[in-house]
Amino acid sequence: MNLGYEFRNPALLAEALTTPSFRMSEPTAHDNQRLEFLGDAVLGFLAADRLYAEFPHEAEGPLTVKRTHLVSSAALCAAAERLGLAAHLRRNRGAAELPRTSKTLADAIEAIIGAAWLDGGLAAAKAVFDALELEVNAEAGAWSGNPKGDLQIKTQAMTPPRQPEYTLVRVAGKSHAPVFTVRVSVADVGEATASASSRKEAESRAAAELLKNL
Repeated sequence: MNLGYEFRNPALLAEALTTPSFRMSEPTAHDNQRLEFLGDAVLGFLAADRLYAEFPHEAEGPLTVKRTHLVSSAALCAAAERLGLAAHLRRNRGAAELPRTSKTLADAIEAIIGAAWLDGGLAAAKAVFDALELEVNAEAGAWSGNPKGDLQIKTQAMTPPRQPEYTLVRVAGKSHAPVFTVRVSVADVGEATASASSRKEAESRAAAELLKNL
């Protein structure tokens, strides 16, 4: 698996490849959720930096749309497939084959970015980011069923422009099967709440619900 970077601390990479389900077989193992949290932020920064340089005359709105495409779950899953990432993941014994669009793959990509940041700083994270070969969707309005993206476009087109705000309301359920409830609100527009098995999916569902009111 060519990540574009050789880890000095292999344990960080091993953790990035350890899915939460692996803890069902090895309860003491550290899964990749903390690294995913860090990697998500680093990935967003690297994507913004790249787009700012590549599109010097674009305004904030179109750049935001492109960034959302660039780091979407679909884009990360496609990168995971090119890397053959699924074969390297540490999962629960006997787990079924992962679908090509599994969120587990996208999460692992973000975790690897986070691990690279910790292992070698910005240069290491950028090397992995470049190796992903993520493609920019030049069609600013082509969201392909992305509710959060649609909501972003609609609210930024308002006068004055507005920004959707996502708030984690609660996390319920058992540790291995959590249920996230998220509220999205837009000033002078309204709010909506939705639940799902991941925070990202809950945000997407909440955005879709709010879009019905626009």
